[in-house]
Amino acid sequence: MVFSWKRKRAAQEKLKKGEELVIPKHFLCPISLDLMKDPVTLSSGITYDRESIEAWLEGGSFTCPATNQVLRSLDQIPNHSLRRMIQDWGVANRNYGVERIPTPRVPVSGIQVSEVLLSLEDSVKSLNGLRCLELVHKIKKWGSESERNRRCVVANGAIRVLAAAFEAFAMDSFESNATLLEEILSNMNWMFPFFQHSLDTEAQARLGSQDSLRCLVWFLKCRDLSAKQDSMIALKELASSDQKHAEALATIEEVNEVLFRFIKEPICPTITKASLMVIFYLLSSPPSTSTKIKSEFVKMGLVSLLLEVTVDSEKSTSETALGVFDILCDCEEGKEEASWNALTCPVLVKKILRVSELATQFSVSAIWKLSKHEKEHEVNVLVEALQVGIFQKLVLLLQFGCGGETKEKATELLKLMNPYRAGLECIDSVDFKNVKRSF
Repeated sequence: MVFSWKRKRAAQEKLKKGEELVIPKHFLCPISLDLMKDPVTLSSGITYDRESIEAWLEGGSFTCPATNQVLRSLDQIPNHSLRRMIQDWGVANRNYGVERIPTPRVPVSGIQVSEVLLSLEDSVKSLNGLRCLELVHKIKKWGSESERNRRCVVANGAIRVLAAAFEAFAMDSFESNATLLEEILSNMNWMFPFFQHSLDTEAQARLGSQDSLRCLVWFLKCRDLSAKQDSMIALKELASSDQKHAEALATIEEVNEVLFRFIKEPICPTITKASLMVIFYLLSSPPSTSTKIKSEFVKMGLVSLLLEVTVDSEKSTSETALGVFDILCDCEEGKEEASWNALTCPVLVKKILRVSELATQFSVSAIWKLSKHEKEHEVNVLVEALQVGIFQKLVLLLQFGCGGETKEKATELLKLMNPYRAGLECIDSVDFKNVKRSF
């Protein structure tokens, strides 16, 4: 039941006087037992609220909840008569704080979506930008109306068609088709969460083509905040779906500079996080590709920047920044920069057992890699780490339990530090005050 807060006092006064509000039983959904907003009737003849019965059917049940009868059809017929009765009842009982139920929009059908997608494919073939823009707006409107509509649009293969359209118009001209390309990208953006593990293979191929990638990077450089954000999210989705897309992105001119700038001069938390993720996947490419990329990012000053970002970031950003830092410590230039930075040991040690299991793993790994650097740096790193309390944290980590690789590195670090412990340890008690077993 929907109550207006403005009418609560009046309703409470009426209830105090014994004027109890009784909702007719046939206005209640048999599943949720709440007042129905969008009543629909099944083939069994029983009426339910659309949201409740859709959740029932999507859960894999193909029987009528009230009668347990196997449904001959999964069609849901809107019960307009009952909906109008409920609306009239709401108006009549407005003094009790009941608000009139708005008339629900008719949900989009799979047939409607398929027809629009077919029209879109035809318009793409002739590069009819105006018609494509009209159809893309229609898809966007459907998606904005309800979660059910969004699922229906995605289930009928919209993202494949949109990715193909994006590639075709990107190949034609970024500048001339910028508005259409932005609208297509905006639509794909709300579809990405429906693909939990990875994007549709065909959509990946289209969106990961050289023309599409160049267009996405151009958006990052030349378009407004909304286009930049959508482009960055698309690149993150691509890179996380398949490593080959990260390798292809690495060949696009100026991409490293653009990603670095988004971290150095942040304009939006979403863009910053996505930029770090894309950099992580770029650096995770095979050595034939990543070695040069690591060197370029180190020269730009990414090592120092990552430490600064990690200090005040929230959990997911901090994790990714530490992951990128750890990978940069694989190369000699990265180790050199990290070894000379005064923030390295304090920040890395601080993050152990303080953020998450993943952050702890990256922090221990980075310190372990730095301890394998030249002898002079090795001693400096070990001594500095001891002075900010790493020994006790590593002991706690081993007691709490951790992954096999992290356990090996923590154990080796303890052995390497043991000779330098006497007179060097400086335990920051505040750092241990709120340590929790987070995994």
